[in-house]
Amino acid sequence: MVRFVEVLAVVLVAIAMALTLAHALELPGKLRLDKEQYFAVQTIYYPGFTIGGIAEILGILVLALLLYLTPFGGTRFLWTLSAFLLLVAVHAIYWVFTHPVNNFWLRDVELSGLGSSFFSAFAPKTEAGDWESLRDVWEYSHVARAALAMLSLIAITIAVSSGNAPGEPGQG
Repeated sequence: MVRFVEVLAVVLVAIAMALTLAHALELPGKLRLDKEQYFAVQTIYYPGFTIGGIAEILGILVLALLLYLTPFGGTRFLWTLSAFLLLVAVHAIYWVFTHPVNNFWLRDVELSGLGSSFFSAFAPKTEAGDWESLRDVWEYSHVARAALAMLSLIAITIAVSSGNAPGEPGQG
């Protein structure tokens, strides 16, 4: 059971890292776009990245479960705790920086169903302003998210590769 939770945690954190890294790797090219091109490109992310973003929430929940299953103290616990806290930080950056800008980008887009509910949730309205400043917030928040998600993936990989799972007999 614990091995399954460990593998699931690695997979979910890897998905979260992959999505944020994809955004970060686009940065140099997207900074060359003018306003109209940039807004046109932004619409390609929905709903795919929104659906994939579920991995962040599930990853946080699975890492919390793994923390519960891991004996307190020791390196395995500390690496798992680090992975958890880093993924929580990834998610927090989304809600504080990225989500308000997403709402601004999507203010004139007709969304339905789950997308409409998601983008209206916890959505402080961002005031119209310099589109390049909003772009920079969106783009660089993804760079920060990618770096933290990569560190989370490294931490959980170290945790699960550091010997036997809690409760397993033998040496690893």
